[in-house]
Amino acid sequence: MIELRNVEKSYPVGAGRYYVLRRIEMQVHEGDFITIMGPSGAGKSTLLSIIGMLDGDWSGEYYFLDHPVHKLNVKQRAELNKKYIGFVFQQYHLLEGLTVAENLDIPLSYRNIKAADRQAIVADTLDRFHIVGKKDLFPSQLSGGQQQLVAVARAVIASPKVILADEPTGNLHSTQGKEIMELFKRLNEEGTTIIQVTHNENWAAYGNRIIHLVDGWITSPG
Repeated sequence: MIELRNVEKSYPVGAGRYYVLRRIEMQVHEGDFITIMGPSGAGKSTLLSIIGMLDGDWSGEYYFLDHPVHKLNVKQRAELNKKYIGFVFQQYHLLEGLTVAENLDIPLSYRNIKAADRQAIVADTLDRFHIVGKKDLFPSQLSGGQQQLVAVARAVIASPKVILADEPTGNLHSTQGKEIMELFKRLNEEGTTIIQVTHNENWAAYGNRIIHLVDGWITSPG
């Protein structure tokens, strides 16, 4: 499903270069639940941004569902991103001026889906995540755990092939964090591929593979 070959990310520093990622070789199969771990500054979030096609400034080869991402232009990468990938971040990134229901509608608005069908999908998702009672509230009216639940719902509403989660429980207390991880586990069991970045050993154990990054190098491929 996903294959990275000799992927590197670097910046010019003086007469040389500073490498954020070095010679990354990585394969992700459909249905995997992968955890990326490592110390701060190891390159975890950068790797996730490359996989999610948010970052196009790198070298090497990247294949996503047989698409050669390294050969695609910005628009083509953005189309792949919107069609197949859902994101969950530590900062919830909900739009403050929109209600819960309106936030959920955003990923659907990128696709050729009729308004009536979008409303039905939003209604089904609100019910699935047990947040029907929150649909008309704004993010500022929700707790941190509720906001992250909405963020996860928004990430999966368009049925992505892959969910990329960058420290998704970082701002939550342990009970809320466990609720989110149990939700990821159920989504994975339903067939969604998940790649998460976390420092938490307990949350890492939810996955079936752990990849360790240190100073930009993969030290353990899982």
